[in-house]
Amino acid sequence: MKILFVSTEVHPFIKTGGLADVAYALPKALRAAGVDVRVILPKYGDISENFTSKMNHIASYGVKVGWRNQYCGLEYLNYEDVPVYFIDNEYYFKRPGCYGFYDDGERFAYFCRSVMESVCYMDDFYPDIIHCNDWHTGMIPLYLKDVYFEKPEFAGTKSVFTIHNLQYQGKFSPAIIEDLLGLNPGYYTEDKIKYNDCVSFMKAGIVYADKVTTVSETYAKEIQTQYFGEGLDGLLTANSHKLVGILNGIDYDTHSPKLDKNLAMNFTSRSIGRKAVNKADLQKAVGLPVNPDVPVVGMITRLVRQKGIDLVTCVMEEILKLDLQFVILGTGDTDYQDFFEYYAYSYPGKIAACMKFDNSLASKIYAGSDLFLMPSLFEPCGLSQIISMSYGTLPLVRETGGLKDTVIPYNEYTGEGNGFSFANYNAHEMLNVLQYALVQFENKEVWTKLVKSAMNTRYGRERQAKAYMAVYNELIG
Repeated sequence: MKILFVSTEVHPFIKTGGLADVAYALPKALRAAGVDVRVILPKYGDISENFTSKMNHIASYGVKVGWRNQYCGLEYLNYEDVPVYFIDNEYYFKRPGCYGFYDDGERFAYFCRSVMESVCYMDDFYPDIIHCNDWHTGMIPLYLKDVYFEKPEFAGTKSVFTIHNLQYQGKFSPAIIEDLLGLNPGYYTEDKIKYNDCVSFMKAGIVYADKVTTVSETYAKEIQTQYFGEGLDGLLTANSHKLVGILNGIDYDTHSPKLDKNLAMNFTSRSIGRKAVNKADLQKAVGLPVNPDVPVVGMITRLVRQKGIDLVTCVMEEILKLDLQFVILGTGDTDYQDFFEYYAYSYPGKIAACMKFDNSLASKIYAGSDLFLMPSLFEPCGLSQIISMSYGTLPLVRETGGLKDTVIPYNEYTGEGNGFSFANYNAHEMLNVLQYALVQFENKEVWTKLVKSAMNTRYGRERQAKAYMAVYNELIG
């Protein structure tokens, strides 16, 4: 089985969110299972020289972008036994960051086309499946059916399109159909790629892929409803026969309190007493009083509305009246950053606001906190709650998307559970569950049992790889 895995971000080369983690962990797990999977992404200017200096130039060729013929260089690097290809074009990709430019429509039209052209330079690698991820790759399934279906290297090739976040859809002026995509204008209809008087890359992926997947079973159901469907719920319902929810997994070698070099002391579920050392280390690192008896609530998040920040800001005063310490790490909307920095200044010793991106500090928060707060408005999958459990920090989440699929709320009558949850997008419902969790924290026997349950919960990449192999096998027979 040969799989070409297409993503616009891949850890550790470039990352803006969870997609990069999936694009690293899933191909690695598939190769461990004997699948010939290869990864391809843009060669961004932000990729470290530690990687670019080791890349090998495979080929140079032209790529059609409408009437233009643009340069494309194909670079190659073997990373942890996974073949990784990079699309090199400095005009499109040698910029700071990945997305958010005025010409993103042209940049990713070029990327989709260049991926298709790259296959004939990959040393007798003719993919059975092209696995596309999010809107930036959405035109590839269409190209496979419209432009490249007669080419011998794509004989029998099928496509899978994974939706990681439906909110971002890649909508552009209809002028790009001929000018950039080089497609027949007949594709600009409601049953094809027209959406809200725009061309939608996301819609193209959904309509033309042979299989559509998303990153949790609950999110697959949610996006077929008006509330979560971002205007595409009708389309997704109509294509429900090819829609599958597959929960993301994490790499437990990377996210391991036993192996993490950023921790003051490594530990496992058999030595959770050592977690107290990491709690003290976290409190010192962020300038909070060192006190093992005060519960620490941690957040690592993008500061955007999707992540439920509005719920936290609504009841921040009430949260800080509780006997706890609060640590938040992240960047995002300026208003949210200012809010948390104000409270950190006003309540020294109660809240630490770290408005930055810091992997080392993130590890300390995962390992040193007692609770991990994740009250998302919607969450396609979420990885942070899974990571927090692996470090013995109990997640407190809203029951949506992958959060609902991974966190089992504590049941005091049966003793079951690996965290806490609340159903409605309501700040005081969240606060009530937080207060309930703090009561459980006082009972060390209960809390220790919950911590062990969380650490023994596993949502690994191997399970995810097995589910995707079933999808691939269904398509290629």
